[in-house]
Amino acid sequence: MAWTTTNDFKEFRAVAGGFLRARPARNTVLLTVTASLAAAGNDRYGEQPPVFGWWRPTEETEGEVDGVFLCTPPHPPLLSAMPDAAAEALARTLAGEAAGLVTGVNAGRRTAEAFAAAWKPLTGAAARVGETHRRLYRLGTLTPPEPTPRGRARAATTADRELLLTWYEAFARDTGAINGDVARQVDDRLSHGGVTLWEVDGEPVASAAVSRTVAGMARVAPVYTPPELRRRGYAGAATAAASRLARAAGVEELLLFTDLANPTSNALYQRLGYRPVEDHLLLSFTSAQDPVAEQAHPE
Repeated sequence: MAWTTTNDFKEFRAVAGGFLRARPARNTVLLTVTASLAAAGNDRYGEQPPVFGWWRPTEETEGEVDGVFLCTPPHPPLLSAMPDAAAEALARTLAGEAAGLVTGVNAGRRTAEAFAAAWKPLTGAAARVGETHRRLYRLGTLTPPEPTPRGRARAATTADRELLLTWYEAFARDTGAINGDVARQVDDRLSHGGVTLWEVDGEPVASAAVSRTVAGMARVAPVYTPPELRRRGYAGAATAAASRLARAAGVEELLLFTDLANPTSNALYQRLGYRPVEDHLLLSFTSAQDPVAEQAHPE
């Protein structure tokens, strides 16, 4: 059993791309980050070069890939689903090669916990000090909200950029779910028509964005309603409209993440037809001398 690590993005895509595309739902964040790196270059998320890797259950160089990771510092490594033995082997590999890059781990619950359990004894000072527990949902049959609130949906344009910047910055402050350059993320969503606004009497009251489509998969994020306009059904209406447009555009698997600490959003998305796929954890590692805050990947 062996991990191969590299800084060569093209090599990573060539070797691991098929593995990622074969499981688009469970690899949703890995796929969108990979697509962003392909479009914008290795410095998309920071100046430090990314690290990539894949795991084969045998030492054969042409054997089947059964696990991958990528790390775009300062964000913690993103891990695909993998056998526990692969997660443990990855902890040993990164502890020896790139311990300074590992501030935490972002993965499906079982894989994250297997990696964390192996990391602590290897590094001596590592510990899990906090977690963000998210649930991944996949859209089944779209069910528009009832009653549908007053208003209508429309696609956001560059004329809405300043409003979206304000809303995305507020979303980042409220949730911590957006890191890095907010303007860059707004511009990316607008560039492919990925933001839907719900408006009442010509005034936007909520927004729902959808990522670029990769391997037939796209993800709804973020969804935002200003505090003074909440509890009126606008977020659900915007999400349903964005979901309908994505389906019409040919998206085969439409996904979204929720924070399990927020029962309101979890109930809302299930009413719209989204069904649970798996739980994900963002774990932070630290020592008593060097605390590290959680930093979710911006994608």
